[in-house]
Amino acid sequence: MISDPDNQRIVEAIRAAEAKTSGEIYCVIAHACGQHHLVPIAWAALVALVVPLPLIRLTAWPASVIYVLQLISFIAVAIAVWRPAVRFRIVPPRMKRDRAHAEAMRQFWAHGLHLTQRRTGVLIFVAVAERYAEVIADAGIGEKVAPEVWSNAIKALTTAVKAGRLADGLVAAVEQCGAVLAEHFPVAPGEINPDELPDKVVVM
Repeated sequence: MISDPDNQRIVEAIRAAEAKTSGEIYCVIAHACGQHHLVPIAWAALVALVVPLPLIRLTAWPASVIYVLQLISFIAVAIAVWRPAVRFRIVPPRMKRDRAHAEAMRQFWAHGLHLTQRRTGVLIFVAVAERYAEVIADAGIGEKVAPEVWSNAIKALTTAVKAGRLADGLVAAVEQCGAVLAEHFPVAPGEINPDELPDKVVVM
């Protein structure tokens, strides 16, 4: 989803941000957090249930013909909305958000962002298919920084994703998160600032 040069740009942005703070920034990109295969089936079933009603009232066709038409409508609708470009548009927004948030939390724990010495790990997560972005900060940051502080980073990222500029959005989000971390968790003069998490972009 991102080229090697774009990947390197993001990594360099992470390193530049972390040079000014004791916080750790980690980026994860998910193509999709779920395939939502049940949604096309649900839509197809709904249409198939509705199709017989006007046919029963307005025609004298036998039940076998109506049944065949019902089956055909189910198959046709299922095929029409099965393509990802259509499927992700008909998934309820709340379902997409809940699935993406759950995946973001899994990635936070899986990559050990809760294991930094001062609990200052920050995950920047984006789900491209769901057009969803989230910044998850560990407990040490949460004591000083309110969750809404990350809204500008999230807005920059989601706007870029919608415009097809994923790498630009991640660089902007890293820079904004880095600025917040540098303000609240600066590196003290002479302090050793270990790099506790890999400077990388994980693509799922």
